[in-house]
Amino acid sequence: MTELSGGPSLSQERRVVTAIPGPKSQELMARKQAAVAGGVSTTLPVFAVRAGGGVVEDVDGNSFIDLGSGIAVTTVGNSAQAVVRRASAQLEQFTHTCAMVTPYEVYVEVCEELAKLTPGDHEKKSALFNSGAEAVENAVKIARAYTKRQAVVVFDHAYHGRTNLTMALTAKNMPYKHGFGPFAPEIHRVPVAYPFRWPTGPENCAQEAAEQAIDKITKQIGAENVAAILIEPVLGEGGFIEPAKGFLPAIRQFAADNGIVFIADEIQSGFCRTGQWFACEDENIVPDLITTAKGIAGGLPLAAVTGRAEIMDAVHGGGLGGTYGGNPVACAAALGAIETMRELDLNAKAKRIEEIMKGRLTALQEKFDVVGEVRGRGAMIAIELVKPGTKEPNPEVTAAVAKHCHQAGVLILTTGTYGNVIRFLPPLVIGEDLLNEGLDVLEEAFAGLK
Repeated sequence: MTELSGGPSLSQERRVVTAIPGPKSQELMARKQAAVAGGVSTTLPVFAVRAGGGVVEDVDGNSFIDLGSGIAVTTVGNSAQAVVRRASAQLEQFTHTCAMVTPYEVYVEVCEELAKLTPGDHEKKSALFNSGAEAVENAVKIARAYTKRQAVVVFDHAYHGRTNLTMALTAKNMPYKHGFGPFAPEIHRVPVAYPFRWPTGPENCAQEAAEQAIDKITKQIGAENVAAILIEPVLGEGGFIEPAKGFLPAIRQFAADNGIVFIADEIQSGFCRTGQWFACEDENIVPDLITTAKGIAGGLPLAAVTGRAEIMDAVHGGGLGGTYGGNPVACAAALGAIETMRELDLNAKAKRIEEIMKGRLTALQEKFDVVGEVRGRGAMIAIELVKPGTKEPNPEVTAAVAKHCHQAGVLILTTGTYGNVIRFLPPLVIGEDLLNEGLDVLEEAFAGLK
């Protein structure tokens, strides 16, 4: 089925025919080093030529099992038929007019779909942008315009982007913030409920973390000064941290009680990734604003802020926008991606991936004492690696496992504040046999540790 495979000629198999990287990739890497800024780093130094379903093929003929989805972007695969069909049709019509100059229907259609899909039955409006960071920046702008306040509250282990404001919102210094200051002011960081690392144990985590966060907001900032509370319902770059149950509802209620705009950053966790359209649905959280990107458009650059109409309309005319925001080809691709998610019931597929992965990874945890925790939902799953008998982070083993997988033809990603988390973001259209084979390679990597 081409919808799942990215085309009939792209074989859904792991295949390693050269050293990794192969000679053609090495030649291209030399050209990259000569022409591309050094700050643009590479996880796996191979150059892709085709991708789809659950594989990425490189210039040397190697085929990698894809457990990264371009960091949660190619949820529907790298070349889903509906995405290609709609984007191609739009390319033949026009590539750009600028939505702020002469608008077009596909922009409106995407906003209509977002109003239907995002949590809550209130009246909603959206604005479209190019990237997740741009969406977050605009969500903050909108919240400040609506509340006439300045302070923004964010959380430990958060990641929100690489622009100046979103670097300030992001917790981790290296590589995201180091050497790039000064940063935007009026950003305040509070504790998050990280069950695996909570000092008094996971059973106390939700209540204590919420109490500490709220206490810090009220005493150090003043709730009346806070425009927005911004949080990822599942913290992505921080290590796929699921806040302890009860934490998010407590923070959401505090925001509502104090006239604070509650923003859910669903850029990595949205669009069926966690087995629901949006991760905040797990605890019935209805945000005031929600930011989306990554999985929204099947690989084309698009992002959005969606929220309560009265909040979205608080900004003066011309205050939101951007030359490329809501590009028509990207909008058409988004409609194709949403069509694919519905037709293939990718929420159900994500839950099936979770069932397979958690079973395999829990068995791995029982076998290897470096695996401290298995966590996540849907096809957003992680393992945190520690030094045996402790909770001390083990980034060395994390890097070694990733290297083994890469050399054996499995693309995995690492993450986490301490660099000790392996995250799994397979395309939701990956075949179960391919997924299990990738997990076999992962187990071989652990078995080969010295």
